[in-house]
Amino acid sequence: MAKIHGLSSKSIDFVLAFPQADLDVPVYMELPAGVNPINVSDGDRRRYVLKLNKSLYGLKQAGFNWFEKLREGLITRDFIQSQVDKCVFFRKDCIILTYVDDCIILGKDMAIVDSVISSLKEGHEEFELVDQGSIDKYLGLLIKDIDANTFEMSQPFLIRRIIAFLSLDEDKTKGRDTPVGKPLLNRDLDGVPRKHTWLYRGGVGMLSYLANSVRPEIQMAVHQTARFSIKPMRSHELAIMRIGRYLCDNPEGGIIYKVDRTKGLEVYADADFAGGWSTADSENADCVLSRTGFVICYANCPVIWCSKLQTEIALSTAEAEYIAMSHALRETIPVQNLIKEIHCIFDLPNPMTDFNITLHEDNLSAIAMAESMKFTPRTKHIAIKYHHFRSRVHTTFNKSGDIKLKYISTKKQLADIFTKPLDAESFFTLRKMLSGW
Repeated sequence: MAKIHGLSSKSIDFVLAFPQADLDVPVYMELPAGVNPINVSDGDRRRYVLKLNKSLYGLKQAGFNWFEKLREGLITRDFIQSQVDKCVFFRKDCIILTYVDDCIILGKDMAIVDSVISSLKEGHEEFELVDQGSIDKYLGLLIKDIDANTFEMSQPFLIRRIIAFLSLDEDKTKGRDTPVGKPLLNRDLDGVPRKHTWLYRGGVGMLSYLANSVRPEIQMAVHQTARFSIKPMRSHELAIMRIGRYLCDNPEGGIIYKVDRTKGLEVYADADFAGGWSTADSENADCVLSRTGFVICYANCPVIWCSKLQTEIALSTAEAEYIAMSHALRETIPVQNLIKEIHCIFDLPNPMTDFNITLHEDNLSAIAMAESMKFTPRTKHIAIKYHHFRSRVHTTFNKSGDIKLKYISTKKQLADIFTKPLDAESFFTLRKMLSGW
């Protein structure tokens, strides 16, 4: 939002946030080790307790008490809590996003942002915080401006940490063109045991954070390795090593945003019908689950992306695509509501054209199912939860619908990169469209 609309921004960090909040109920604790009151023997220590004056990290209500104090402090400064996302607060000239003890503050100019920070520092709540300046570095992300309408987000430090964690050498390791290959992974119960000693779940965790922040093109590869964290075999280990070798080729890479204010909220949704089926694991029902992939873009900038297995077994390609559309819109509609809320309270300098959602789909049968209000013999079995968006689809008979379905060819379907292993040429094409490089 800050980059797209030219808003001033800063990030702040509250110092020891939880102890800054008062307790909502009296809390007592046993004497900690090393605390020996005068004239109290070791046998009498259990007769004494200490009453807490402030909240401590580890208390089950500590996070709630802190958020309540911060929320009340912002409300007294004329902020309105979002009804869509309770961690977002609006004022006519400012937006605050809270993330536990970290906050991003957006304002129409830097003077407004600084005045909010000063108010929090000098208020009667006695907030202790650190002004961390511009959000060019936030939660491990590096944000670099390229030109007036282009900027890049990357995490080179995390990528190099992953490469070192996997015992790879950035300069000597032979890279891979794509992060995932065929065939897809299965449980491999009779396969070869793992060779390396590094913690499998640790590798999956770091890769998941990277994939969800600045490297969407590895999302599908990471998700399939995460499915086998309980008993990883050599084949699963090699799949993670392949992702690491792929990252070795470009550890500085991230995602490049090219702002296009003529575009509003766009969604690309796709599905791979039963793509994980394998004769080696044919008795496992999970191997016939289809995979959903989607990416949500705002002003041509990808903001949310996902690759996951569907929870029900689809009976056809069209059904799998329809379920993917439903999953994608389930995430998009709250984003649409948040953007509408921002426009109602905070007057954006560069307002978008409209609030409609444009969903790009490469399966005409799935589009027909969404646009038709009838249940046919081939669609009546689909769960009601997947039909939640049909009444909002813009059609000839429903002019007021705010969801527009648009057919797109598979070659331009960005979500295809989230559903299946692709050949190098197709992968590079979609990565260029998605990540900008």
